Amino acid sequence: MADRAELEDLEGKAANATATAEPARVFISYASSDAAVAGALVEALERHGIACWIAPRDVKPGAIYADAIVRAISGAKALVLVLSEHAIASSHVSREIERSASKKHPIFALHIDGAPLIPAFEYFLSESQWVEAQSGKMEAAYARLIEAIREPERPEAKALPATIPGTSAGKVSAAQPNSTRTRILLAAGLGILALALAVLWADRIWLVKRATVEQLGTSATHVVSDKSIAVLPFVDMSEKHDQEYFSDGLSEELIDHLAHIADLKVIARTSSFAFKGKNEDMRSIAATLGVANLLEGSVRKSGSTLRITAQLIRATDGVHLWSEIYDRKLNDIFKVQDEISTTVAKALNIALSTTPTGGGRTVSNGTTNLEAYNLMLQGIYFYFRGNRGDNAKAVEFLKQALNLDSRYALAWARLARVYSWQGYLGELTAAEAGARGRDAVQRALAIDPNCAEAYYARANIVREVVGDLTAAKSDYGRAVALDPHGEIGERAQMNILFLKALVDGENAKIVDGLRRILERSPLDTATMSDLAWAQQFEGQLAESAATSRKLLALNPAYATGQAQYGLTLLLMGKNAEALEAATKEPDEASKLEVLAAVYWALGRPAESDSALGALERGFATRNAYEIAAAHAYRGEADAAFAWLNRAYQQNMGSLGKVKFDSFFRKLHNDPRFDAVLRKANLLE
Repeated sequence: MADRAELEDLEGKAANATATAEPARVFISYASSDAAVAGALVEALERHGIACWIAPRDVKPGAIYADAIVRAISGAKALVLVLSEHAIASSHVSREIERSASKKHPIFALHIDGAPLIPAFEYFLSESQWVEAQSGKMEAAYARLIEAIREPERPEAKALPATIPGTSAGKVSAAQPNSTRTRILLAAGLGILALALAVLWADRIWLVKRATVEQLGTSATHVVSDKSIAVLPFVDMSEKHDQEYFSDGLSEELIDHLAHIADLKVIARTSSFAFKGKNEDMRSIAATLGVANLLEGSVRKSGSTLRITAQLIRATDGVHLWSEIYDRKLNDIFKVQDEISTTVAKALNIALSTTPTGGGRTVSNGTTNLEAYNLMLQGIYFYFRGNRGDNAKAVEFLKQALNLDSRYALAWARLARVYSWQGYLGELTAAEAGARGRDAVQRALAIDPNCAEAYYARANIVREVVGDLTAAKSDYGRAVALDPHGEIGERAQMNILFLKALVDGENAKIVDGLRRILERSPLDTATMSDLAWAQQFEGQLAESAATSRKLLALNPAYATGQAQYGLTLLLMGKNAEALEAATKEPDEASKLEVLAAVYWALGRPAESDSALGALERGFATRNAYEIAAAHAYRGEADAAFAWLNRAYQQNMGSLGKVKFDSFFRKLHNDPRFDAVLRKANLLE
């Protein structure tokens, strides 16, 4: 087993070698899912004098991607393969191996996950140096691989034990290539490779479709439009890996740009970002999201310089439709965003409209101050991340952006959104959230009267804090008019339907509308939660339970998710299952609310009293509505109406769902219930 001393010895040999000969030049072949491993490998090889060619880094700007790869393989002395389950399934990798073998170039494989080979891969790798990687010491793997590459005449192929993070040290590896085996595959040649890959892909595609149907409940016969795309989160490749907020911001801007192109289905941020940091096969991602194309890339930011790589991939066969590398100054970021989205649209053969389809946002979002833009990206990064304390961080970064550019309309609008959310969560009182949020909106609209996000933020504030549904509907309508094809406009339209349903009882339209949003954002857990509530209110209990199960499969820790599921099970008469779900709820107030009801239904009043008492003692100042709901379910009308009155005083928008809330069904025939609806502006 190689160790640090062996690696240092190799460094000495490398120094001597470079004095008399050119460094070896190798082509790095890898599946896109293994990009991080490939990048680390290149860094190690080049540190020891072995020059590497790797895409997209070494594709010259403006070059045709496929041509560049073919030339690079032809010019390289060897191919180094990052061998994994993803590489075995990649048609790109198979073609690269095939071409390198046809040039009689040696192929060196670093096996990183123990995945068994199909016969065609065994054929090409049978006489190759093979480094079997397991969990532990990365340097040992590099040492063995470097030694194999430098050896001018290789002995019979054998497995070279080494290590790499990410796999189990105790894992039994796949059968190793054997150069003495009968070479039945030799006569079949490339035809067997094609056949084996075809069989492999047919099997994988069937499994992906099956998994997608089981997870999302979609039909396997659903036709995916060629004019559909998901923008995956661009990877932060900066030296310190401290620019994630910047790469996230670029991805979000590209989503917004593409969403404004007519006839193009663009998956929303919430769903495409669900794959952030995950090692998923491209076909599986596309099948889950219901798209035909994927846009991925990376960002390397250093000082005032910027390198952005972008690749447009056709998911059905992994073909790169387009790729580009942009080496620019940081102050060109806004132009680059435009350029990428325009080029992607042309690559998909979509005619761009000569006039904007929505005027709510521009590329620069109203600022030319790069530092202010940078701070805004950091603020919205924390807002979307949503961990404990992140809202306060978001506010601080947005305020810093506004200190640098007080006329940054989008930053004011997003600050208003954060304040509104803080009010909803109880991090601010309703009065504080309302005052701060409305002030931020007014500042945004004074600068840019066409800022769709400002109208959307104000609608949230007046609806949730003030309870003025008429004003909320007007602001949502303005957001739709300004951003008809973007995510802001789509969510505003959904809220208009919701407000209409609250007043006239047309809840079925909410169910349909939420399903439409999930077509664009199939992994959006917030929308799934809304759909589960709407289905429950509509009496579609089995459907609501199924939606909750999907939500919890995606995010078991989703706040209120288990409580919501538990309530649905309770209404279905599945009390024991309801109790099990409620006990798993991470949000304490929601947990106690449902437990009080479930224990009551189970005929365990003492435990119901205990849960309700804990709810009143711990959450009376901000969760009066939930306390009222528990009393209402228990049939305690006087207490329920008293707590509803307190809820209205705490937050006038808190009664928004009382008309449909299943907890309050026992109160519907009480004359006081109409008074509550009238106070909440929920009567026609």
